[in-house]
Amino acid sequence: MRADVINISAGLQASLCATLTSDIVLTDPDEILRFCRDWHGDVTSGAVAVLRPRTTEDVAAAVRACHDLGLSIVPQGGNTGLVLGGIPDKPGSQVVLSLERMAAIRNIDADDFSAVVEAGCILSELKDRVAEKDMYFPLALGAQGSCCIGGNVSTNAGGINVLRYGMTRELVLGMEVVLPDGTIFNGLSTLRKDNRGIDLKQLFIGAEGTLGVITAVSIKLMPFPDQVATALLGLNSLEDAIKLYRRARRECCDLMSAFEFMPPLAFVLAREAIPDLPMPFAGDYPAYVLMEISGSGLVDIADLMERFLGGVMEDGLVIDGVIAASQAQARNLWLFREGMNEGQAKRGRHMRTDISVPLYRLADFVRDAEQAVSEALPDCISVSYGHVGDGNVHLNVLPPSGSSPDEAAAMIYKAKAVVNRVLDGYNGSISAEHGIGRLKRADFEERLAPSRRALLTALKQAIDPSMVMNPGCQLNFPGIS
Repeated sequence: MRADVINISAGLQASLCATLTSDIVLTDPDEILRFCRDWHGDVTSGAVAVLRPRTTEDVAAAVRACHDLGLSIVPQGGNTGLVLGGIPDKPGSQVVLSLERMAAIRNIDADDFSAVVEAGCILSELKDRVAEKDMYFPLALGAQGSCCIGGNVSTNAGGINVLRYGMTRELVLGMEVVLPDGTIFNGLSTLRKDNRGIDLKQLFIGAEGTLGVITAVSIKLMPFPDQVATALLGLNSLEDAIKLYRRARRECCDLMSAFEFMPPLAFVLAREAIPDLPMPFAGDYPAYVLMEISGSGLVDIADLMERFLGGVMEDGLVIDGVIAASQAQARNLWLFREGMNEGQAKRGRHMRTDISVPLYRLADFVRDAEQAVSEALPDCISVSYGHVGDGNVHLNVLPPSGSSPDEAAAMIYKAKAVVNRVLDGYNGSISAEHGIGRLKRADFEERLAPSRRALLTALKQAIDPSMVMNPGCQLNFPGIS
């Protein structure tokens, strides 16, 4: 790094330390590193400093200090994002504002079916705490042991329970936000019905920190589902998986909480990551579905699952299946879905997509996109899996073993162009649940209608006229080079 850049950074660091308490400001390069590397380790950056406030007032003071010093702010939760939304891209002029210390659960009200929680609270910890009160927060992600509520809300996270409970947006009742000028917006209501004009909290959900820093949220809770039935099913094709979903949606109704599809390769990948994972089937099938229904009270969930599977197997829609007989067996079945991601990571850098298409076109899209990738990159392997109930498919492309970093990068770049070209023909979305961040900004802008761009730009300029909040994320707004 050039000496003048180092001197500028040192001066900015000194100013931050003078304005904020030294306990809040991290400047040591070794301590900063973990905040500036993405979850998969593909990208490592840097920052002038990392700020770790303990209270909302600390956040407000930090935002004001950065504004006065001309520093941009990159808000960060658990740093589990997949699109570089929380990683600085201009280390000499940006700070990371980490919410990890703001992890308190301020209130759980079982009678009101609500909770108020700070942005840095780990998702799994929140789920465990509300479960102690016989309540349930349904957001469920592979990263739930590390991701934070503020990041979940800022990215409008999805996960495996979307088909029943909706995206994170539908679980948020209110929020507290520090705005770009340091003002605190307190909208932590738990009202279900509040029709007093524009719903301001929606502006910040999915905005990825570009409009302000979410410091706390009030959320919906549900009765704890003390009955859960989990089944892994073998089918003849992805087309049959779609048919099965339509039937399950009608016969199991809103009690169906998850419906995931996986290819045969999922089991190979999962066992590469977890070698002692027991195989549930003796044979192999062209397609698999992991299905879960759940409930509480007077409904007999086990009987519903058995009757449903009896009917679809009798009709030949399902070839084989296994129903978990215990929580441990259910956990093992879910490990195939979660372990396949670890298995892909073990094979090296690869292309990860997060695509949504109309549900009725999901099977056709997977067929066409995988064929296009095979023709363009015959040595690569396509792995398609995802959430049937909401049309979300993760079509990943693995370069051949032994590829150099440059070779892998070139193949990933080409594969992305091939898949996006097919996706455009299906009028789908390049981001179903991961967000845009910095990784998908160019693809997002390329597909952005002028009217939508104008609205987004006007919104940004109205709330963040100095353009200090997470610049470079989502959209290259005017005034940001």
